[in-house]
Amino acid sequence: MSSDDNAHQGDQTPAPDLPDHVKETAIALVGAYADHNRDELDRVLPRAQADPEALTSELKVVAAFLSRRVQQTGVVWKPADSREAVARTVAEMLPPELEFAVSTAWEAHSVGEEETAERFTRGDPMVYVHMLAAFGAAIGLAVYKRAELVSILRQVMGLSEGD
Repeated sequence: MSSDDNAHQGDQTPAPDLPDHVKETAIALVGAYADHNRDELDRVLPRAQADPEALTSELKVVAAFLSRRVQQTGVVWKPADSREAVARTVAEMLPPELEFAVSTAWEAHSVGEEETAERFTRGDPMVYVHMLAAFGAAIGLAVYKRAELVSILRQVMGLSEGD
């Protein structure tokens, strides 16, 4: 839709110094969560674990972009909605202890309790990766169909469809 195209022009904020494989991994994680595809998630995780800090940075960009899109479209999305959506998105996708850490860390993060969220991660940077990817999938599906979500994220991150 043309209004989306106009909205994206000012929203292209990915870090230019991050390699494309980090961007590809971020999109793949969001896509796996959007599809609720545990096999795809398992396939992407080794790449994600190679550089969780860079991936977290890229997923924060994704989350910020999608949060702005939700605001622009007028979809009502409150912290309680995000907590429920992230918990539902990671349900049965992760081992129980990691699912709990992601859900509880996101619950704290969504209300601005960063110190509490950090305690729930227990120093595991992958908790942030999972919670941001699950949030990206959940909030992204609030405004886009799955195929649109992946396509829009590729555009915003400066990747072509064929990459």
